[in-house]
Amino acid sequence: MNRKVNKYKRTTIDTLLKNYCYFSTDYDYIEVIEWKNGEGFDVYIDTKHKKESFRMTWGEYKALTMLLLELN
Repeated sequence: MNRKVNKYKRTTIDTLLKNYCYFSTDYDYIEVIEWKNGEGFDVYIDTKHKKESFRMTWGEYKALTMLLLELN
């Protein structure tokens, strides 16, 4: 049996949410991890009340940003 294992480093960044969200507590945070192929990212949100994650391509992010700008 031939098993190949790849090991690599990923770029990640995080911040506490209390500086951005009135409802956040001292330990709530958001983390963004760029995909290995650079075509998108994973988002993790960890708060006292919920834990969420989702994935987006950079194209989806661009469309979301445009929609949010139009909304405001």
